Amino acid sequence: MQFKDYYQIMGVARDATQDEIKRAYRKLARKYHPDVSKEPDAETRFKELGEAYEVLKDAEKRTAYDQLGANWKGGQEFRPPPDWNAGFEFSGGGATGGGAADYSAFFESLFGQDFRAGGAGRASPHARGEDHHAKILIDLEDAYHGATRTITLRVPGMDAQGHVTTRERVLNVTIPKGIREGQHIRLGGQGSAGAGGGKAGDLYLQVEFRAHPFYRVDGRDLYLDLPVAPWEAALGATVKVPTLGGIVELKIPEGSGSGRKLRLKGRGIPGDPPGDCTVILAIALPPADTEAAKDFYRKMAQGMNFNPRAKLGV
Repeated sequence: MQFKDYYQIMGVARDATQDEIKRAYRKLARKYHPDVSKEPDAETRFKELGEAYEVLKDAEKRTAYDQLGANWKGGQEFRPPPDWNAGFEFSGGGATGGGAADYSAFFESLFGQDFRAGGAGRASPHARGEDHHAKILIDLEDAYHGATRTITLRVPGMDAQGHVTTRERVLNVTIPKGIREGQHIRLGGQGSAGAGGGKAGDLYLQVEFRAHPFYRVDGRDLYLDLPVAPWEAALGATVKVPTLGGIVELKIPEGSGSGRKLRLKGRGIPGDPPGDCTVILAIALPPADTEAAKDFYRKMAQGMNFNPRAKLGV
């Protein structure tokens, strides 16, 4: 994906104030407006300006864009890092003009979901404050057992000189047992303050799981690749398996092949009903790293009438 340098498009420095960005946009928008401009690429430039201004005029989008831009190296295809917006708090005020078609794939990939909520409109004298949103990363074990964790959120803002700043706020959050990826934790009154004594908005934390060294997650179900020795798969065995609730014993049927799935019922994420843990067998070969081991493999090759490619006709 092509990286778009919004500062370059608008001809402003990366530390430009919001007033400087506004003045630059007004000047260039008059120059490239398709109704008056004679420039051959006026329509394209005008759309690029609108997209750049949509980001740089907004403290939240601009902070996120600056964070992402730091990960880009010139000449390389731009790919947003996974969970780039984790811990980033925003108010939900999204695009203010135009439709999704006005924005490039670059814009949509960064802000399409989290920043398209639309403006809040004119507030009444006693309006409730805006809700805030943030994505947080938790360990899978916290979802299984439940936990209380201290999280730090980055909150964009603006200083008296019109420069975008970021402050941090620390919250103690109770993670409910059995919460699933994508669900939200609501913190009442932790959003924007209300106007004229109106009630404060809420803060919604979208839960995502950190990558786990063992398990893959699908809803409440877990998947685990379990290495087994060739003789365990061929002869059958009872082996120990790690689960989020502790070590359990699993019976491997005789003649099991690599890729066979065995289910541990109820050993997934808690719920009503709880998820399962599916164990996928992966036959692990002992290394032939000694002469004795190599000799053993040679004897197997001579003593067993086995062609692993027989089904391929070769």
